[in-house]
Amino acid sequence: METTLRTDITVAAICDGFVYNELEGKGLYGLSGKLVIQPEYQRNYIYADQGGKREKAVIHSLLKGYPLGLIYFNKVGEDRFEVLDGQQRITSIGRFVTNKFAISDERGNPQYFDSLPKDKQEKILQTRLLIYECEGTETEIKEWFQTINIAGVPLNEQELLNAIYSGPFVTLARAEFSNSGNANIHKWRAYIRGSANRQDYLRTALDWVSKGDISGYMSQHRYDDNIDELKTYFNTVLDWIESVFPFEEVPSEMQGLEWGRLYETYHSNAYDPKKVMEDVQALYEDPYVRKKSGIFEFILGGKADPSLLEVRVFDEAVKKTVYARQTKEAEEKGISNCPLCAIGHDANKCRIYKYNEMDADHVTAWSKGGKSTEENCQMLCITHNRAKGNK
Repeated sequence: METTLRTDITVAAICDGFVYNELEGKGLYGLSGKLVIQPEYQRNYIYADQGGKREKAVIHSLLKGYPLGLIYFNKVGEDRFEVLDGQQRITSIGRFVTNKFAISDERGNPQYFDSLPKDKQEKILQTRLLIYECEGTETEIKEWFQTINIAGVPLNEQELLNAIYSGPFVTLARAEFSNSGNANIHKWRAYIRGSANRQDYLRTALDWVSKGDISGYMSQHRYDDNIDELKTYFNTVLDWIESVFPFEEVPSEMQGLEWGRLYETYHSNAYDPKKVMEDVQALYEDPYVRKKSGIFEFILGGKADPSLLEVRVFDEAVKKTVYARQTKEAEEKGISNCPLCAIGHDANKCRIYKYNEMDADHVTAWSKGGKSTEENCQMLCITHNRAKGNK
């Protein structure tokens, strides 16, 4: 790959013909239409997130004369370029110069570009940027793109995969799942943790449909001219969740669960939504259930695995009280202080276990209505406690 350092391109030149798409949240063109700011292998614009702290920092750096670092252009034709690295900084500059956001002056007052003093406007516009023009094959450009994160937030895994498998499929998928203006995001965010800009919804959709093999799926479908399968599977999973758990207001604990795996495992089962919701309500109100997010898989699995709920165990005071009582009674009778060993026929029939050799156990299992109280506690030797399980 060949590179040429350019030091003659100013901010004014970059911003000539700058176009920003508010709906998709990305810079489109600059440099009098010669520059594609966000080619398909680039991630979405994220410097406006978190109150725009990063995009404002770019402008303050220009005003203070601080270097912005190297910017890389990929030369795709005669006097035609696309941004290889630096699109967040370039988009920040273009957005400010076209009055899309304001910075704060020394007194905290907002200032758009047009309201800046003329000398500050000129300082920004006449700043020369350090730009490397790169020429190479698609493979060379993609490999180079994966290695350079000169400034800003490192690319996450999905953003890298978007770059590697750029093509019509990624273009369509990003338009659907990485568009912060998509009205469906309100529904998606109830079950999926993340944001459109950082490709979290896209990654989730791909993870579900590919059963975890995102890279393989993207490679297989790279040149597809539709995303019908991806959208259909994604919406099928969401519809299934809503049919099984018909909440009017989705609880926060449902966000970020492995819904793709749960769908594959349980979608063939029949559920009574009314009974499901009654069980959910009862478990939410149960003070012994510590992990509320485990309620949903617990119910889907027929309430067979209480470990999903991290049911509150007996505290130390209760365990020591029960241990002391059992041990005293056992010593008086000449039997083991483990009730199950005491009725056995092996060498442990009369063994007195130390406290650290025993575990607390529910006499009546929690799943059968037993509570984590002193009255429902017994101390068993570790072997018997682990063997008892939820019988």
